[in-house]
Amino acid sequence: MRGASQAKWVVTAVAVALAATACGSSTSASSGSGAIDAKGVYSYQSGEPQNPLQPANANESLGSRVVKNLFRGLVDLDPTTNKPRYQVADKIETTDAKHFAVTLKSGWTFHDGTPVTAHSFVDAWNWSANTKNNQINSNWFSDIAGYDAVHPAKGDPTATTMSGLKVVDDTHFTIDLTGPVSYFQYKLAYIAFSPLPKSFFADPVKAGENPVGDGPYKFVSWEHNKAITLAAYDQYAGVDKAQNGGIVFKNYSAAEAAYKDLTSDNLDVLDQVDPTDLPKYKSDLGDRAVDQPQGGIVSISFAMYQPEWQGVDKAKVRQGLSMAIDRDTITKTVLNGSRLPADSFVAPGTVGYKAGICGEACTFDPAKAKSMIAAGGGVPNNKITITYNADGGHKEWVDAVCNSIRQSTGVECVGDPKPDMKTARKEITAHTVPSMMRTGWAQDYPLNVSFLRDLYQTGADSNDALYSSPEFDKLAKAADAAATVDQTADLYQQAEAQLVKDMPAIPLWYYKTNAGWSNNVTNVKYDTFGDPVFTQVEVKQK
Repeated sequence: MRGASQAKWVVTAVAVALAATACGSSTSASSGSGAIDAKGVYSYQSGEPQNPLQPANANESLGSRVVKNLFRGLVDLDPTTNKPRYQVADKIETTDAKHFAVTLKSGWTFHDGTPVTAHSFVDAWNWSANTKNNQINSNWFSDIAGYDAVHPAKGDPTATTMSGLKVVDDTHFTIDLTGPVSYFQYKLAYIAFSPLPKSFFADPVKAGENPVGDGPYKFVSWEHNKAITLAAYDQYAGVDKAQNGGIVFKNYSAAEAAYKDLTSDNLDVLDQVDPTDLPKYKSDLGDRAVDQPQGGIVSISFAMYQPEWQGVDKAKVRQGLSMAIDRDTITKTVLNGSRLPADSFVAPGTVGYKAGICGEACTFDPAKAKSMIAAGGGVPNNKITITYNADGGHKEWVDAVCNSIRQSTGVECVGDPKPDMKTARKEITAHTVPSMMRTGWAQDYPLNVSFLRDLYQTGADSNDALYSSPEFDKLAKAADAAATVDQTADLYQQAEAQLVKDMPAIPLWYYKTNAGWSNNVTNVKYDTFGDPVFTQVEVKQK
C-alpha cells in the first residue's frame, strides 16, 4: 500500500523549512521546445481507486493522486524549492506545538463558487474523524483534543465535534492538541486535512462520486474502471495554478500495456515502468526517461491477526524468512537496478533514517535463516503466500522473493495475485489475507514517523498487519511528546529497533522513480514521492 504523497509542516514564531520531497529532476524537458497549448489535456497512468473520492478516505495512491489535485488544505510543499508554503492558510502560529491559531486567506472558493471558510475546515475534520462516517484516514485527527469522543475505541460517539477545534470567525480558527506534538506541523498538509463544502455534508455518498474541491483541478467525470477526468479550475486561488487544461487518469490493468501506450504517444505521463521494460526504457525514451530516488519502501507484511503468526517464538520465524531473501541479487537482476536493498524500515533521505538498523535480519544468510525458522517452531504448514495486485508489475519480484525463500529454507512460497489494486486492498483492509501481503509505502511527510507510527502503532489506519506491541507503542508515545522534531526522530529510532525484534513486516527495497513521458508533453518533473508535479506539465500544440 502506498500513502498519499505529501509532506507536512507548520509555523511557529518562524516558518519551519523542511528538507523534504520534490527533487527538481535533471531529466525534465524544456518548456521551450515548441508551442504550448495552455488548455491542452494530458493522460496519466492510473487505476480504479479503492474508495470514493473523499479526502479522508483516500489511503492508496490511485485515489490520493486524484484527491490531492481536487483539494488544497492549509499548506502544501513547494516542488521547486522543497520548502513548505501556505495555500489556504495566511498564517499558522504556535508557541508550544500544542495550541495553534490559524488565519485563512480571504477569497478562496470551492469549485461550486462557495467560499472556503474556517467552518469548511473544522466541519470537515469533525466529520472525517467521526467513527460513524467510516473514513479510512480518521486516525490522522487523533492528536486533536476531543478525538476520543467522536471516535471511541468501542461503542458510539458521545460527541459530534472535537473539543480541540474552535471557529473564531470566517477566517480564523484554533486547534488544541491533547499534548505537544513536535511534528504536527508535518501532518497538516496531508489530504485528510482538506476543507469540505457545505454540499458535501448534504450527501457524502454523492460527493464521493462527484467531488467538489478547492484545488487546482475540478472534477469532470468518473467512468469506473476506465478513467477519471479533471479540468483546470480557472478561479483557483493557489500559487500552483495549472499550466494545462486538465488530466485524464487512465486505467490500466497491466503496467506493460501502459508502457506500450507511452512509447506510441497514446499515454502522456507514466507512473512507473514495468519490470519487463526496465532494461530498455532509457534507450526508448532518451531524455524523456526518469531515474531518481524516491522516498518509499517496498515490504511484505505478515497477517499478524492470523493465529499461526502469533506467539513470541514466531518472531524468530519471521526474522528467518527475511534472512532468506537475496535482496541484492533481486534488485540488480529482476528489478534491473530500479530498487535499492533495504537495511531499515525507513527510506533514506528521510529525517531519522538510520542506515543498517535492521542488521542481520535484513542480511541474506540461508544457513542462519533455516536455523532461525527451526528455532521458532517452523513456518505454519511449511508454506506462505504473498498477496499482491497483479496490475502493478509485481509478479516478477514476488516470484523471485518466493524462489529465494524456497531455495534457502525449503519453505514453500507462492504469489497470491489479485486482478487489481482495488481487489487486493479490499482483502487487505478486511484483514482476510491468509499469510503475507505486499505493503509498499511512500512517505506522507519526510520524517521517520511516517514510516513507523503510521504503519505499526496499535490501531493506526495503515497498520494492515494489525501488529500490536506495547513496547513499540510506549516508545512511539515518548517520541511523539519530544520537544523538537530532531528529538522525535531520534526516539523513533528506538521504536524501530523494536520492529527489528518483532519483524511484523520484511523490508525489501527502497523505491526509485523509473518513469517517463510522451512526445505530447513537456516540463515534466517528478518529486521524491514518485508523483509528477501535475500542475506544471505542459501540453504541446498539435
